[in-house]
Amino acid sequence: MNANPFTWGFRAQYLTGFLLCVALLAYALYVQFGMLMAPCPLCILQRIAFAAMGLAFLAGGLHAPKGQWGRRIYGLLVFLPAAAGAGVAGRHVWLQSLPPSDVPLCSSMGLEYMIEAQGPFKALSSVLAGSGECAKVDWTFLGLSMPTWTLAWFVGLGVAALWAGWRRR
Repeated sequence: MNANPFTWGFRAQYLTGFLLCVALLAYALYVQFGMLMAPCPLCILQRIAFAAMGLAFLAGGLHAPKGQWGRRIYGLLVFLPAAAGAGVAGRHVWLQSLPPSDVPLCSSMGLEYMIEAQGPFKALSSVLAGSGECAKVDWTFLGLSMPTWTLAWFVGLGVAALWAGWRRR
C-alpha cells in the first residue's frame, strides 16, 4: 500500500478513520480510568460523536460501495456527527476561554441524572449551556486543551470523510 493516504482506496481510508476514532475513544477512557480524570457532560457528548463517526466509518469501510452516490452518502453519515461534535467541542473551548468571573456555576448533577430528572432535550440544553466543571482545564498537550484537540480531530476527520466520499475515482 502506498504511504500517501490521499491515494488509498475508499475502504482503506474509511477503515483508517474507524481505527482513529477507536484510538481517540481508547485514549479518553485511559484519561478517565488511568489518570482518574472524570469527564464533564460536554466531554461525554464529544465521545458519543466520536463513537457515531466511528460506526459510520466502519459501515462505509465494510460496505465500500462502488458507486459514487454510495460513497457520498457515507461521507455525509460521517460528517454529520463530526459537525455536531465540532459544535460541542467549540462550545467547550469557548467556555474554557472565559475569564473566571464569567464562568457559569458548577453543576453537581451528572449527565445520567440530568437526563432522568429533566428529560433528554432539557438536559441537552443544560449541558450545552455549560458549567464550571466544563471550563476547567486539567489536561494540555503542546499548550492546547483536550477540547481544542478534539475540535481539530472532528474537523480533520469530517473533512477527510467528505473528501474520501466525494472525490472522483
